[in-house]
Amino acid sequence: MSGSVDAVRMAHAIRFLTMDACERVGEGHPGTPLGAADTATALYRDHLRHNPADPLWFDRDRVVLSNGHGSMLLYALLHLSGYEPFSLDAIRRFRELGSPCEGHPERAPEHGVEVTTGPLGQGIANAAGMALAEAFLHHRLGPDIVDHRTWAMVGDGCLQEGVGQEVISLAGHLRLGKLTFLWDDNRMTDDGEIGLAQGDDMPARFRLSGWHVEEVDGHDAAAVSAAIIRGKADPRPTMIACRTIIGRGVPGVEGTRAAHSARLLPHHTGAARAALGWPYLAFEVPGDVQTAWREAGRRSLPDYEAWQARVAALPADRRRELDRLREGRLPEGWADALRDYARQAAAGGRAEYGIRISGDLVDRLAAVIPELISGAPDLEGATAHKRSLRPFTSADQGGRYVHYGIREHAMGAMMNGMAAHGGVVPVGVTYLVFSDYLRPTLRLAAMMGLPSLFVFSHDSIGIGRNGPTHQPVEYLASLRAIPNMLTFRPADAVEAAECWELALANRGGPSSLVFARQPLPPVRRDAGENRSARGAYVLEEAEGGAPRVTLLATGSEVALALRAREALQARGVATAVVSMPCWELFERQERAYQHAVLGRGTVRVGVEAAVRLGWDRWLGDGGGFVGMSGYGASGAEDDLWRHFGITAGAIADEAERCLGMASGVT
Repeated sequence: MSGSVDAVRMAHAIRFLTMDACERVGEGHPGTPLGAADTATALYRDHLRHNPADPLWFDRDRVVLSNGHGSMLLYALLHLSGYEPFSLDAIRRFRELGSPCEGHPERAPEHGVEVTTGPLGQGIANAAGMALAEAFLHHRLGPDIVDHRTWAMVGDGCLQEGVGQEVISLAGHLRLGKLTFLWDDNRMTDDGEIGLAQGDDMPARFRLSGWHVEEVDGHDAAAVSAAIIRGKADPRPTMIACRTIIGRGVPGVEGTRAAHSARLLPHHTGAARAALGWPYLAFEVPGDVQTAWREAGRRSLPDYEAWQARVAALPADRRRELDRLREGRLPEGWADALRDYARQAAAGGRAEYGIRISGDLVDRLAAVIPELISGAPDLEGATAHKRSLRPFTSADQGGRYVHYGIREHAMGAMMNGMAAHGGVVPVGVTYLVFSDYLRPTLRLAAMMGLPSLFVFSHDSIGIGRNGPTHQPVEYLASLRAIPNMLTFRPADAVEAAECWELALANRGGPSSLVFARQPLPPVRRDAGENRSARGAYVLEEAEGGAPRVTLLATGSEVALALRAREALQARGVATAVVSMPCWELFERQERAYQHAVLGRGTVRVGVEAAVRLGWDRWLGDGGGFVGMSGYGASGAEDDLWRHFGITAGAIADEAERCLGMASGVT
């Protein structure tokens, strides 16, 4: 507890900072901060393990604001607790350009913002991923180094979104006992009372999924604190249903749908000051309340100092490993396993199933990156990314393969939580057509700069008889549209090893690695320099003079482009082939390199078993394209390639047609 200042006045400090900030800017979702202020006070005053002077303390508790629209709740807590970036001036500039107090901050751990989320449901899944990472590191590094908890502030939207049930079920099954949800149970949604669209018993839902459940008055900080203590003593994850009133403290607004995003005017804040007995000016926190909050912010200092002492006393090898993990560095020599594989593949010259190649590489990587955690949504057999890894289970939380069950949404968002926690390298595998289940996850990973590794299989009509529902045609274009994400589509085993190396080295954002289900014929017989590192390169030069045609291809279609080149060369058409495993990396290259690869004055033809969208930036005026213009069909693989005209002969014919158009011959 913090001196003689009661929790109610500490919570009121949160409320009035929120009201004043929202009134000043004219917007800001005050309902959640006003209603959840007492609950948050109990957490931050009595239980949270953190150090405002060292926000990146590796063994700190993680707090996720899953209902991220209520961001003033977090900003007020961080300011009051003593996090330097969140000064009163920053609070005054809430939602203004350049202020750290953004509408939805998403992530700024160096400032104390672990994760908040705009898309509801993502945050609680991030929290589950953080709890999984903590459990794994606790097992691996020992409780003297890793022993902290993950807390999620949760609203109705987080639990109503479909990902919510996936997370509730899996977290209970995996017995993530250091995970606690604090549910702001205010019985109100943006449309009105919760009964408009929900009538189920939410606490029962959690109990049935193996959670410890508490139900308390969310405006009684002592009751919330006692419930947290009981939850800590239970080995299961905990959900505390905190019954609250949305917009608490604003007469005429509290308890109504308007409180969610009400515009607070001076008469609202004036009435609230009178009703709650808060005779202070806007943005003024009374000295005794501020002192109590700062004392609460320093409550974990003994734990922090004891942890630092334990770290200082570690043997040199354990200290080096801890430093590496908390700095996000991969082990020395990790890429050697990939380069060895590439050399063997180049020498062997065998066609290998695309997704199996990736599984081979992950198996080798797992042997040299002990913090790598793989997993898939019920696709272990189809994707082969488990191999030597034992599963992460409730009984063995040192396992490194997560059986997510049929829960793609949860997998992606939990991976982001693991990456945000730090100390682990999350890999998730599913079919490319299921990447839409991960759409908010992919976007948030890119926005937050998380190095999550998404592996996608079954990338084209090449999967054959499963039909168009499983044959992605538009997905490569949609992945490439996401800023700050690298999308790789390797052509063979050598390129696969190169792309995996580049993806793992990409620490400032996510990577998507897209693989064929069918065998990939070898197109590279060299393996030394990582030729994929520049995104695109000339795989085969033209013979017999300057190139008249440049064929540009990705993935399995690179082999078709090489065969088309042979046909064109036989017709006397000098033709070069360019492999383009990563458009984003190619876009970063200097203009001279791009021109040298694409070819000056040549006819360019793009080849990809996908839609043309995005290709014209590389093809220029008069360029051709061989690919898909609609959905696929059910049939044998070879029949489908012929049916949709994605063949070496069709590529050569398209090049001839473009040459004729360029010369005025029709």
